[in-house]
Amino acid sequence: MAKPHDCSIKYTLSVMSGKWKWIILWLLHRDNVKRYGEIKKDLDDITHKMLSQQLKELESSLLINRKEYNQIPPKVEYSLTEKGKTLIPILELMAFWGDEHHPENS
Repeated sequence: MAKPHDCSIKYTLSVMSGKWKWIILWLLHRDNVKRYGEIKKDLDDITHKMLSQQLKELESSLLINRKEYNQIPPKVEYSLTEKGKTLIPILELMAFWGDEHHPENS
């Protein structure tokens, strides 16, 4: 029989699956608001298709806001929602762990 926390962890992993979502949230936490091109520039290894997909999934999970400005050229900004901000302590722990255990820091 599955323990209640097992289901909670599975749910969290289903929402935050993939390597890019955590990094996107960290960038938005660090800079508050970012445009699509700025995120893409920070994640030079990500494809346009993957970034678009990850942003849409984060938005549909209510973790980020997408603000579209009615202008030419089009302008879209992304920021964390209050729900998204609740993941920041986890990201900070991940960053701390990485700093402590990264092979380059040994």
